Amino acid sequence: MIDLVIRGGTVVPMVENGKYFSGDVLIDNGKILEIRRHQTDEIRARQTIDASEALVIPGLIQCHVHVVQSLLRHQADGLELPDWLQTRTWPYEAALDGDGVQAAAELGIAELLCGGTTTALDFGTTHDHDRVFRVAEELGIRFISGKTHMDDGYTNPPALLEDRDASVAEAEDLGRRWHNAAGGRLGYAVAPRFALSCTKGLLEDCVALARANGWLLHTHASENLSEIEEVRRRFNRTNIDYLDSVGLTGPDVVLAHGVHLTKEEKHLLAETGTRICHCPGANLKLASGIADIPGLLDLGVSVGLGADGAPCNNRLSIFHEMALAGTLHTLRHGPSALDAWSVLAMATRDGARALHIEDRTGTLETGKAADITVVGLDAWSLQPGGDPASRLVYGATAGDVRHVVIDGRPIVEDGILLTASGPEIQDHARTAWHAARRRMEA
Repeated sequence: MIDLVIRGGTVVPMVENGKYFSGDVLIDNGKILEIRRHQTDEIRARQTIDASEALVIPGLIQCHVHVVQSLLRHQADGLELPDWLQTRTWPYEAALDGDGVQAAAELGIAELLCGGTTTALDFGTTHDHDRVFRVAEELGIRFISGKTHMDDGYTNPPALLEDRDASVAEAEDLGRRWHNAAGGRLGYAVAPRFALSCTKGLLEDCVALARANGWLLHTHASENLSEIEEVRRRFNRTNIDYLDSVGLTGPDVVLAHGVHLTKEEKHLLAETGTRICHCPGANLKLASGIADIPGLLDLGVSVGLGADGAPCNNRLSIFHEMALAGTLHTLRHGPSALDAWSVLAMATRDGARALHIEDRTGTLETGKAADITVVGLDAWSLQPGGDPASRLVYGATAGDVRHVVIDGRPIVEDGILLTASGPEIQDHARTAWHAARRRMEA
């Protein structure tokens, strides 16, 4: 008797592009016990998930999100990045109290889970980050996250300005308590906001803290042209060159965006093994531009996908990001720029590789954690059939996700979150947003 079987689906293991078959996934003790091509043998399991007329894929991975920004959704439209930060996002983050941070995390993580995302690399705000981890622990997501660091008085609003030493000490305390918590499902990443938000000393402290503990480093880079111009004005360097000078490049570094990169910067990222998270939805909405992802991939740069935050995308859907990644780059590189299988790999095994968790997740293989997303094929846009990757990348939406399993535990069944009450999360979000808005207005 095993714990769980996902039965009767089209299995897309993502070990190799183009491979799929009808079969069953057997799960026991949180791990994939066996993947069987479809047989008629009876499988004795304590629970069975029906995957008929569905695709069974590795749990989807997002390499850059801001769940704490979720309450600001639909409140920050029509702005480029500098104004978006200064007039909306930073006042909002300053107005959040602990309850608001918790409500935002609940809303964001619930959306991620119900949309098929099983793993996320998340970026917090400057305070109350324990609340984010507690929500992630309770709701069941695989989650790597860290508080943000902001100590540059020239750039940051006073309400979010931190003391350098206190900011690093808080991160160290959070990391020691939460890294590898929940049976290894949670992890810590040191997260300086971006080059202009931190003094050089704080950036160097963040690098030292992360590398002393084996934690990821996560920041934003080269998203907006005005950001790049200001970095050059202040430091007489390109953005990536400056980050490299303080140690913020390397295989343990995930840079969100990378929209505007020089040829030399692209080669530097490749040579150092630095990871990039492509966020096409946010880059379009904020008018930041289109990153040269095919060019980075050609150089061997590891690239994942992420929705960024709800205020700069309005959704946290990996399906939205896949569809954009599969279409945007044709403008520069032609219609075969990124095929559907390559895009799906970015949302599964390549995302796992970017986060250094490919030994645990990202593919469906015996012995790996049972992180699995089941996508139903009932929608009009998924008819009448066709290549599974094409259907997922170009036709599917977050609403087509039927079931989600993480560490062998069903988290979403028939589109319903099992680990918390969806209506209660939505009610809490509305109440917390109204309270935050009153503080913003005051």
